[in-house]
Amino acid sequence: MGEAVGMLEVFGLATAYAAADAGCKAGNVTLETFDKNKPANADELPVPLIVMVKFRGSVSDVQAALEAARARAEQLAGVVNEYEIARPTEDTEKMLKLSGLDKGKPNKIYIEEV
Repeated sequence: MGEAVGMLEVFGLATAYAAADAGCKAGNVTLETFDKNKPANADELPVPLIVMVKFRGSVSDVQAALEAARARAEQLAGVVNEYEIARPTEDTEKMLKLSGLDKGKPNKIYIEEV
């Protein structure tokens, strides 16, 4: 079982970038490749694309990242859903690596403040 994972679904890619930035600054976490979903009722949504941001780290760091990311996303287009898994199982880990943005290739992105 790996590190904790925090998942935040937000409306729009710009909101996802801003939320990811806030989360990475709030906790000692890494960011995994975003995932996307364009639901059937996309025209009825504030932004027609839902993006999932995934943070990895210790439980406390993931919680801090999610809190900051949620606050930032709520200032912008909004939050759809949020969930944290403290110790994902091996099978869950396989599913977490899937992404509609990168065709399933696992990729970690490290963000450093300059």
